[in-house]
Amino acid sequence: MKTDHFIAQLKEAGLKVTPQRLTIFEAVVELKNHPSAENVIDHIKTKHPNISVGTVYKVLNSLVENGLLKKVKSETETTRYDAILQQHHHLYCSETKRIEDFEDPQLDQLINDYFEKKKINSFKIKNITLQITGEFSNT
Repeated sequence: MKTDHFIAQLKEAGLKVTPQRLTIFEAVVELKNHPSAENVIDHIKTKHPNISVGTVYKVLNSLVENGLLKKVKSETETTRYDAILQQHHHLYCSETKRIEDFEDPQLDQLINDYFEKKKINSFKIKNITLQITGEFSNT
């Protein structure tokens, strides 16, 4: 994605375009690995050594609150961030802590059909995202 696209997304969300927001938003997208705040800090610190850790956390939370990023929970309880907002699931490697996107429309339909038939009393489902834990093979 180009910087212009990031600027447009920030403006669409009603956020002021600042160098910090732009840098952090671009970093999450560029990293493509569901980065943690620490990963983002490591990625941007060489070009932007003056951005504080607190600013990174505040900006990430602001981007989530405004629908530009999603939080991804991992088994290590470290919050990770995802720039892909469309429905998808995650494959989580318990050995390497790597998270990869997993899309399967057939699985989505199966899950939706199941919960359409099996209502949960006093609960309205907004979204179902699976995290499938295992280990990636070296092959």
